[in-house]
Amino acid sequence: MIILSATELGQSFGADDIFSDINLQLKQKERVGLVGPNGSGKTTLLLILAGLQEPTTGTVDRSRDLTLGYLQQEAALTFAGQDNTIYEEMLTVFADLQTLEAEMRRLEGLMSAGELSDEVMEEYGRLQDQYELNGGYQYQHDIKRVLLGLGFAQAEWETPLTHLSGGQKTRLLLGRLLLEKPDLLILDEPTNHLDVAAIEWLEQTLRRWEGSLIIVSHDRYFLDRIVNRVWEMGAAAMKSYRGNYTAYVRQRQMDWERETAVFQSEKARLESELAFVRKHIAGGKTDIAKGKLKRLTRDIVLLEEVGVTAAEGKSWLQIGERVRTFSANEAAKRIRDLQPPANQPPQLNIRLQAAERSGRIVLRTGELEIGYPDAPLITTEKIRLERLDCAALIGPNGSGKTTFLRTLRGELPTLNGWIKYGDSVIPGYFAQGHEQLNLDRRVIDEIRASQPEMPEQQARTYLAQYLFKGDDVFKPGSALSGGERGRLALALLALGGANFLLLDEPTNHLDIPSQEVLQSVLERFDGTILLVSHDRYLVDRLATQIWELEDGRLHIFEGSYNDYLIARAAGETEIETETEPPPIPDEMDWVDDLAPALTEKQLRRLAELESQLAEYERLSDQIREEIIAAGSDEELALLRDELTVVQAELARLNGEWERFFS
Repeated sequence: MIILSATELGQSFGADDIFSDINLQLKQKERVGLVGPNGSGKTTLLLILAGLQEPTTGTVDRSRDLTLGYLQQEAALTFAGQDNTIYEEMLTVFADLQTLEAEMRRLEGLMSAGELSDEVMEEYGRLQDQYELNGGYQYQHDIKRVLLGLGFAQAEWETPLTHLSGGQKTRLLLGRLLLEKPDLLILDEPTNHLDVAAIEWLEQTLRRWEGSLIIVSHDRYFLDRIVNRVWEMGAAAMKSYRGNYTAYVRQRQMDWERETAVFQSEKARLESELAFVRKHIAGGKTDIAKGKLKRLTRDIVLLEEVGVTAAEGKSWLQIGERVRTFSANEAAKRIRDLQPPANQPPQLNIRLQAAERSGRIVLRTGELEIGYPDAPLITTEKIRLERLDCAALIGPNGSGKTTFLRTLRGELPTLNGWIKYGDSVIPGYFAQGHEQLNLDRRVIDEIRASQPEMPEQQARTYLAQYLFKGDDVFKPGSALSGGERGRLALALLALGGANFLLLDEPTNHLDIPSQEVLQSVLERFDGTILLVSHDRYLVDRLATQIWELEDGRLHIFEGSYNDYLIARAAGETEIETETEPPPIPDEMDWVDDLAPALTEKQLRRLAELESQLAEYERLSDQIREEIIAAGSDEELALLRDELTVVQAELARLNGEWERFFS
């Protein structure tokens, strides 16, 4: 059942078009992740869908009686003029239940006074049933569960709303929305202001959510665990993909490759037809050549007007323009000038290359005590980090992660113990607050200060790889946004030739496309990494060790982030060796026959493949059923495209599965 739809939505501010021609449908119980580059209009679209802003063009239709909750990025003004405490504000969600409670207390008073008439007893029984049905015996427990889950300690519950920071108010609004349980919950960056424990709690809550969700988040791991569909806002149009974030990335790559192949094929066809025209003109067969050239002109104009992808299956008649026939030379120029599909947003072009190879041992320490003389923060056992390792340092806010990095860099002395780098180690540091930048310098001057021999034009070319183009290179550092400062800090880091990277929140302020590029670069980095990051997707892809700070103690876990989560769930939080693999599902006990031939890691991957194959087969069956029920040619075409993507993924997974037995 479709609960919300939008048709030909467009939004403009003055002469600037934010987006146009957006069409979408949201079904009951769908959990959608809305992604796109910064500035593509995601928040504006959420406001329109929530009914808080009118679009410039188009319409939004919502199902009758749809209840809707909206969490904006910053909710500092949400509770303006209210003097409730935190707990009292949560109680307002259950005002109807409190009214029932008051009426039940009144009737109980009558019964205590001896008023036991059938009328009183029946009314009390009716209210009691209604109270129980509506969660009357549960709601105070729900309030406590939500407040604790979102990081509000019980000692804070009597704090007046007027004393809360903007971030605390945003968390509190999120809690109230979760208690209200609307049919559709729209969340704009819900993980802002949450620590890792609260994010994990929110993930579990939303995975069990019975309504529909639309979520904007830069946290790819969060999206991966929650959503079952992704809407991508791009320069050309909005696209819809089935599955979680990882499935979206795979399908999107296949789309890009298909569109590029179609463009190259179509351009080759036009060049072939132009060669035919020129051949017949040279042979004196001008009538044949003119007719072909006229059709060729129309095809070129169609591609110029709507692009190669949109032109598939369309006729030039749909453009509705009369076109002057080109000359052969003009047609050749127009074909050369055809632009490939603009299906990818502008991307960073980062290259992190070590100037030289380090020795095998990159970092060694004795038992350490780290912090300040009057405030020790961390103690550790001996540490050993080898070349090509990636250690992810995790822990609550305020646990001392940045202090730990600063100590390793020599900015702070150890309180006890020693730190030694290995042979040929060249450290490079990315600071969370970008303190390495001189904000009084212009962007281009910052680069040339690092590389005095670099000519200005070369510096401008280099900065363009980090999306600083035109006059952007002359901006002072103080005028840069958080994302721009992050990109400039990465540009400086790449110039250093480091082979040991100490990275403190490198994806902060980066949009998802930039996060993906940085992740790809770090995956290929031929050196060693010590990473502090709340970006669990990045940690999951990179880490070979997890260094967890808990209660002032560093615990080193050998293994991936996923292995660490499995061990933690099993209560093995202090393990410092390889973890036991997760059990093989009962339905896969046949893999025991392969045990002599396969490693534990391979057996786990085989189990994962079985699960993924089952999910994609279920998805394939679902799409086939929808194809049978399709109500229009357009819907049928979209479903067939989705089925093609799913079948390709099934083929890939089956191929990997079969390689275990070849």
